[in-house]
Amino acid sequence: MAVTVRIPTTLRPLSGGNSTVSVEGATLRDVLVNLDAAHPGFKDRLLDDQGALRRFVNLFVADDDVRYLQGLDTPVPAGETVSIIPAVAGG
Repeated sequence: MAVTVRIPTTLRPLSGGNSTVSVEGATLRDVLVNLDAAHPGFKDRLLDDQGALRRFVNLFVADDDVRYLQGLDTPVPAGETVSIIPAVAGG
C-alpha cells in the first residue's frame, strides 16, 4: 500500500531534497518506520525516545490531524497523503 509523504523544507535534506516520497504502510507507524528505513534520520526528528510523536511535529493523514484520530495507529489507505508539518511558534 504505497502512500505519499509530504516533506517540509526543513526536513528535505533527509529525503535527498525531495518534497514528496512514496513509502508503504497500512498505519502511520508503518509509514514512519518505512520512511526512516528509506531515508534515515526521520525517526529521530519525528519521534521522541519513547516512540511517541514529538510535540512540535504535526502529522496529517489526508487533512486530518492524527492527534485527533488514532495517533500513530491511524490507518493510512493506499494512495493517501501523509503531511509532516512542523509546529510554528512566535508572536
